[in-house]
Amino acid sequence: MTRLVLLLVTSIVTLMSTPIMAAGDPVAGQEKSAPCQACHGPDGNSTDPQFPRLAGQYADYLVLTLEQYQTGVRKNPIMAGFAANLTDQDRQDLAAFFAGQANSLHVIGYGP
Repeated sequence: MTRLVLLLVTSIVTLMSTPIMAAGDPVAGQEKSAPCQACHGPDGNSTDPQFPRLAGQYADYLVLTLEQYQTGVRKNPIMAGFAANLTDQDRQDLAAFFAGQANSLHVIGYGP
């Protein structure tokens, strides 16, 4: 009986410490990214310094950011408009697409 309880507790702790996140579909995300491309570039590598690079960002960060624009936690009228009608799946898909892109930012003067 003690072994059964120990196994049960260990299983619960393991499950609680493992992040459970629905993975987005990067192909669907690319299709949904058309409105994003004008400012952030077709692959998320904006060439304009006033728009952040989305390429290579962590997917969970991108999902959270879109949620915050949608709920008004982050204030930006342009992004709020884009995020307003996104579903959870849309956010996951967009995040999967942009997170999977290579970031073209290079730091000059560092390294070998």
